[in-house]
Amino acid sequence: MAGKRILLIIGGGIAAFKSLELIREIRRAGGSVTPVLTKGGQQFVTPLSAAALAEAKAYTDLFDLTDEAEMGHIQLSRSADLLLVCPGTADLIAKMAGGHADDLATTLLLATDTPVLVAPAMNVRMWGHAATARNVATLRERGVTVLEPDVGPMACGEFGPGRLPELPRIMAAIAAVLGDGPLNGRHLLVTAGPTHEPIDPVRYIANRSSGKQGYALAGALAALGARVTLISGPVALATPPGVARVDVETARQMADAVEAALPADAAVMVAAVADWGVEPTGQKIKKGEGGPPQLALRENPDILATLSRHAKRPALVVGFAAETNDVIAHAQAKLAKKGCDLIVANDVSGDVMGGERNLVHLVSAAGVESLPEGPKDDVARALAARIAEFLKN
Repeated sequence: MAGKRILLIIGGGIAAFKSLELIREIRRAGGSVTPVLTKGGQQFVTPLSAAALAEAKAYTDLFDLTDEAEMGHIQLSRSADLLLVCPGTADLIAKMAGGHADDLATTLLLATDTPVLVAPAMNVRMWGHAATARNVATLRERGVTVLEPDVGPMACGEFGPGRLPELPRIMAAIAAVLGDGPLNGRHLLVTAGPTHEPIDPVRYIANRSSGKQGYALAGALAALGARVTLISGPVALATPPGVARVDVETARQMADAVEAALPADAAVMVAAVADWGVEPTGQKIKKGEGGPPQLALRENPDILATLSRHAKRPALVVGFAAETNDVIAHAQAKLAKKGCDLIVANDVSGDVMGGERNLVHLVSAAGVESLPEGPKDDVARALAARIAEFLKN
């Protein structure tokens, strides 16, 4: 994002206050921001606040004679590398779809020929309304990138889809739209989530993996410009922006999908693949007088070890080790056994699986590095930065 110019259009909604932190994040990533506030946006964020954080003039009025004489709204829209609408309210999205140009923001959006990204935020019923769905579909057909909103509690007290996407998602989407970053032109393969090994049509063997760390890493790699193939076991997560997702269920299906995704510059095996499976029955196993059925376990494919020895082996192969004791020792043994370049080890004896935070240790032939404990998004960005550094050399 270094050197990129972002024209930030701030719509009128309670989520507008998050646009201020977004300005900080874009500038930390090396981009510049020119804020444009709608009349509604000014009810939640002042032009002075936006201008101070952006260290640039904030624009509000289509008919400002000084602004028109110095630059003009046409040049303002075309001098940017990206137009970012945050928050994208139902009203603003409707105006964009209808081609309205009755204020500075909508005029800029209609006059531009540069990419447009919308981060929506609105009431759950507004997002689910047929008119909004039609407007979003219209924008996407025209090439506008409209993110899916997050799901959660609203300021109005309702719950559901409509929350502004979290800032890491927006930042990843910006990088994906701009197609810029240290991993630009690289193909990275990521596995995430659990596998489900069927016992019968209604039961399966699995583990507690939520897929959150793998999905966060896939998004972080895409934010650095990579073309990311995410092979995912069954999880309830949205696909990160700029990521191509392949859904699988079993370990064998995941192994086949990894094979099909090659070649890749790097592979990061985050998925918690079930070590064992069984030959499933065609009908539900019923309780009997003889007690629980005896399951004949079979060993599943070792995807990490196979990939490390593959003829199309990526330049960097990273494995994950979820341990409950002797974390470093087990990770070092796994590194030697699997033949990969790096093991990311963590202690999952607490609430890491399914939780929001993580503490990981990077185990390689060079030694052990412990990253600071923090949100999984932060851990993902730190790992992505190290992967980019490795591939640069």
